[in-house]
Amino acid sequence: MSAKRKAGGNGAGPNKRRPKKKESDYEDEFSDESDEDGVHQQAAAANQMEVLIPHDDLDPPSKLPEDLLATLEKTPGQMLVAGMVTWDLTGKRDRKNVTKVRPNLYSFHRFTDEKYRYVASGPSAAHTIVINMDRKAMGFGRNPSGQLGLSQDVKLAEKPTLIPALEQLNVVQAAVGRHHTLFLTDTGTVYACGENKSGQCGVGNTHANIYSPTPINYRGPPIIRIGCGAEFSVILDIKGSLHTFGLPEYGQLGHNTDAKYFVNANKLSFHFETSPKKVVLYIEKSKEGHVTPVDGVQIVDFACGNNHTVAIDSKKRVYSWGFGGFGRLGHAEPKDEMVPRLMKFYDTQGRGGRSVYCGSTFSLIVNELGLLFLFGQNKKTGEANMYPKPVQDLSGWNITDIGCANTSIMISADDTLIAWGASPTFGELGIGEFQKSSTVPKEVPKLDNIKIPQVTMGYSHTVLLVDTSHEATKQKYEKMPEYTIDN
Repeated sequence: MSAKRKAGGNGAGPNKRRPKKKESDYEDEFSDESDEDGVHQQAAAANQMEVLIPHDDLDPPSKLPEDLLATLEKTPGQMLVAGMVTWDLTGKRDRKNVTKVRPNLYSFHRFTDEKYRYVASGPSAAHTIVINMDRKAMGFGRNPSGQLGLSQDVKLAEKPTLIPALEQLNVVQAAVGRHHTLFLTDTGTVYACGENKSGQCGVGNTHANIYSPTPINYRGPPIIRIGCGAEFSVILDIKGSLHTFGLPEYGQLGHNTDAKYFVNANKLSFHFETSPKKVVLYIEKSKEGHVTPVDGVQIVDFACGNNHTVAIDSKKRVYSWGFGGFGRLGHAEPKDEMVPRLMKFYDTQGRGGRSVYCGSTFSLIVNELGLLFLFGQNKKTGEANMYPKPVQDLSGWNITDIGCANTSIMISADDTLIAWGASPTFGELGIGEFQKSSTVPKEVPKLDNIKIPQVTMGYSHTVLLVDTSHEATKQKYEKMPEYTIDN
């Protein structure tokens, strides 16, 4: 046999399969470069036949009832920021295409003088959405995929910038994925923008990027809550039904499939869900593996991690599904769950879930008694919690809000801010330059006796809204250093 034949036909050695990308290879996944390969082109072609709803022909949606809108309202406040504010560097190892490097903020700084009703970011995001007192959406951070809803020419917004396409709408909520964003208006309508390669914007196609907020391809009961994973989206309608769309990998959409298929012998792809699809099945699984459907499920709260979702229903039962690695689903086994599975831990009297929060690879639940439970892995190394374990350091604290980053956690409780996160951190804990990380919950200095109604975290930054209508809070707020953008 010739040497050329032995070498695989071209003399360049045998054909090698590309190494499988690990879920933790975040720096590679945070690339802004468009992946216009044949897989996405085929998926786009396959989705061209999808029936789209002609929004122009629909009757204008009516405003949600005032009492319902009141339940969606949170206490407004003024903004504090900490962590990495060089948005181009977030999640990256090199400084390629970084226009200006700004020092990390290792303590909390005032950021703009405005008051805001709502703030949203996500554990895999390098951008943040705020809603001002006029219910207008504004954004800051990275925008290469159009995730801020700004012009295609704007790659970065360093300060809150009004989103022109939503100026005529009253926005009440926002949710942020890795490179995409959802907006909820006071009529229960959802708009989406940003990266759409996996259909995560829900507009009925897989066009690479949606640069202007566009209504999602949905016609059903009004939406009252929205959420984003890294590359998928979840919406909750007024009747308590969940609808999901985007990347179906790991079964994270809850449709009993991961929708994989072979493009050819060496290439896998997915049948992306490009329009919202209702989650119709919730199950209970016994120790022996017997599966029983759960009836009467009306979801009231949910949260999304990078590749998983945890939800609570009206009976305070908790369900989780998606990627099962590191115990983030809380079922004491690392299996992926293709449909929402009941967590037996919370299915007893007095143990039900009250609220849920998710980080990249971990989940937090506050039960009806106010106890906080953590499951999954909130550090790069070490053991993971395969089932819910109480956070003893926070026993007895009255928790107001929780923000989750890639590995860090920030909790507002009893007019105090509590933070913890294992190294590496980038200042998002706000505990100072000399102690940048903490493996146990630690009170943030200078933020005691201050009212913090809202906490959100991105991949490596934290944004707080503090209630300056209280005099003591206002005095502390005014003494804090200010983060200003010099053009």
